[in-house]
Amino acid sequence: MNTPSDTFVSHLIELRDRLLRIIIGIVLITLVLFPFANDIYHFLARPLLQSLPVGGQMIATDVTTPFFVPMKVVLLAAFMLSLPHTLYQIWAFVAPGLYTHEQRLIGPLVFASTMLFLVGMAFAYFLVFPVVFGFITHTAPEGVAVMTDIGKYLDFAITLFIAFGLAFEVPVAVVLLVSAGIVSVASLREARSYVIVGAFVIGAIFTPPDVISQVMLAVPLWVLYEAGILVASMIQRKGQQQLH
Repeated sequence: MNTPSDTFVSHLIELRDRLLRIIIGIVLITLVLFPFANDIYHFLARPLLQSLPVGGQMIATDVTTPFFVPMKVVLLAAFMLSLPHTLYQIWAFVAPGLYTHEQRLIGPLVFASTMLFLVGMAFAYFLVFPVVFGFITHTAPEGVAVMTDIGKYLDFAITLFIAFGLAFEVPVAVVLLVSAGIVSVASLREARSYVIVGAFVIGAIFTPPDVISQVMLAVPLWVLYEAGILVASMIQRKGQQQLH
């Protein structure tokens, strides 16, 4: 018979093994992507490069920046590509301790949250970046050459990726809050006006000071909030029907 201490140790060993598998997955993908580090960075920087005037280019102000910045991009890409494997390892660790109805709910939510985060990043890259960089380059004072440091560009891009990725997680957050009984669908609908105002405030904080990019973050936030309410109400209705 296993004692509580034996069970605790076995959980720690399994946690160590899961974390090791996650790290190995990220390292292997990093090694595969390493030869293409400069190409991957060029792909990331393409929205800005296409917005620069003819002959415009980016610069590196530190000695080691040309090496370390593409490496950071490779690590970011490796993390994103290994995300399904990482989430599977996390799921495999926590699933045995969940009830059947919790497994049925959390599994789809984990998948949905991953896909929504990636969609948010893609939305930022393909739609928001061209607008933002077009605005920045066209509003530069006359005689000022826009030559962004590659490290600062990476920091800016990661900030927008995180902002839009998290913004697209709103439906998952709404569904979790309703499923946990923290809030009701009716209260979420009543808070709609406050959410709209908050969405535009968040858009003003996390995007450059132009109206278009602010709207491009605020409107998806609002739409995704409404989508979360719709999905939560459907889940809630289905649960009530099962009870009856």
